[in-house]
Amino acid sequence: MDVIELLPRLHLLRFPVGQAYLWRDDDELTLVDTGTIGAGPAIADAITALGHAPSDVRRIVLTHFHEDHVGGAGEFAALSGAEVLAHHLDAPVVRGELPGPRPRFEDWELPIHLEVSKHLPQGTPVPPAPVTDVSDGEVLDFGGGARVLHVPGHTDGSIALFLPAEGVLFTGDTVAASPADGSVIPGVFNLDRPQLLASLRRLAELDAEVACFGHGDPVLSGAAAVLREVAATA
Repeated sequence: MDVIELLPRLHLLRFPVGQAYLWRDDDELTLVDTGTIGAGPAIADAITALGHAPSDVRRIVLTHFHEDHVGGAGEFAALSGAEVLAHHLDAPVVRGELPGPRPRFEDWELPIHLEVSKHLPQGTPVPPAPVTDVSDGEVLDFGGGARVLHVPGHTDGSIALFLPAEGVLFTGDTVAASPADGSVIPGVFNLDRPQLLASLRRLAELDAEVACFGHGDPVLSGAAAVLREVAATA
């Protein structure tokens, strides 16, 4: 796992598949997503290397239920005691109560999905218990007030997080950066692509300076203009 400082308060944790983000408010930390199965101990080691204890992580916010985002949630919650939060539509899948619906793949996405699947760890994630449900419009107590935005399309309960005081937006998989050339694109492997594009347009209306994606390099300046261009051409 690679650990990359993006801003003084923000680190990117990059796994072989997917990534997570660590936000710092003084001595209190927030983790956005948790990587794949087995990532929990690696996240704990990374936090220790940054001079913090795993118990400094007060909350884990999951952007959606896919295994490359929630696979390590139960593991790290057990190590840290952090509260786990997810949108109420995805929370039953995160808790292991229901199976998650499969994406409706575009034809061109199938080969990419097969290749990505080769790199996912085998097994069943340890479900975190409990999971606190969140809904659109809630404000979470980090980053000067992190607004929850329900952005369905990738999954029914996908969320983004916007920190207006910091200009930072966590998009989950509603938006991505292409591994081929780094260009910003709408998310792939969706349940409902038209709905995802509507959610992308909602994110493009925000005054975000920094955009942190579930896959690919973040945009560290002028993110709003980038998202508006993607939304206009998608």
